[in-house]
Amino acid sequence: MPGYEVTEPRLRCVLPFEAVPTEVRLLRRTVVQQLGRWGVFAAIDEAELLVTELATNVVKHVGEGASATLILEWLGERLRLEVHDKSPLVPSLGSVDCDKECGRGLHLLAALAVDWGTVLTAAGKAVWCEISIGSGEACQRIERAVQMLEHYQGPSDSQVPRGRKQGVGLEEAAVELIADLLHWTAAYGLDPDDILDRAQMHYEAEAEAA
Repeated sequence: MPGYEVTEPRLRCVLPFEAVPTEVRLLRRTVVQQLGRWGVFAAIDEAELLVTELATNVVKHVGEGASATLILEWLGERLRLEVHDKSPLVPSLGSVDCDKECGRGLHLLAALAVDWGTVLTAAGKAVWCEISIGSGEACQRIERAVQMLEHYQGPSDSQVPRGRKQGVGLEEAAVELIADLLHWTAAYGLDPDDILDRAQMHYEAEAEAA
């Protein structure tokens, strides 16, 4: 499934998909993988469920095979999900025939999301919702890491101005930063393997606590 990711000024991933059951399953797996890459584990279960419902509603109410796009956006303490399609028909939770026309998708949005809504676009409409992912230590660590990586200048991008990761994603910057830190530990007489083991232990303990 082709897609692209924007990392400045916030984490954002755009995933075009076709409204067919096989694509919906692939979309769900892609969302889980993407949130794992971002480290937003607290939102995975709800996001997987809501993305499935939003995409399935496109299949049911716009038409099988219709072109649509999912946008994931991490906004600090919230994760925003948007599904864009080419139909101008805006669903309404308050309509008399909502159970028939909307299925259970909008009811799940209302029950699970902190906020949600619909908006008309130039091409059709978008249905969006936001999930709370909290503001605990894990989220603060992730935000701090993103800020560091966006301004990190590693050896492979020495000609790229700081804060402008042109052609170098956060994943590559993270690898370079970890490598530099291991060089630093060795230069100061520390054991790089011990440092990695201790960092892994800290990470696993905090992930279990979350």
